[in-house]
Amino acid sequence: MPGPSPGVPAGFSVISITIETVTIRLSQLLKLANVVQDGAEAKFRIANKEVRVNGDVEIRRGRKLRNGDQVEFAGKTYEVVVVNPAP
Repeated sequence: MPGPSPGVPAGFSVISITIETVTIRLSQLLKLANVVQDGAEAKFRIANKEVRVNGDVEIRRGRKLRNGDQVEFAGKTYEVVVVNPAP
């Protein structure tokens, strides 16, 4: 059984968010993960420095995320998993 992903403390789980594109914007990922209601809330949360990407605070809602990137928000960690990317 595999352990936690690198950078994630033991005892914490990572929630995989699968996408079928090569990249996804940070605000879109938060909406896809159902942790914000809409783009306005995503913008607010990101601007208030409540979101981390790969361990660093991120304030750009248009930040492009790729396979393996990890997003921390509200005490949970989400990992981008690309499957069958569209050409």
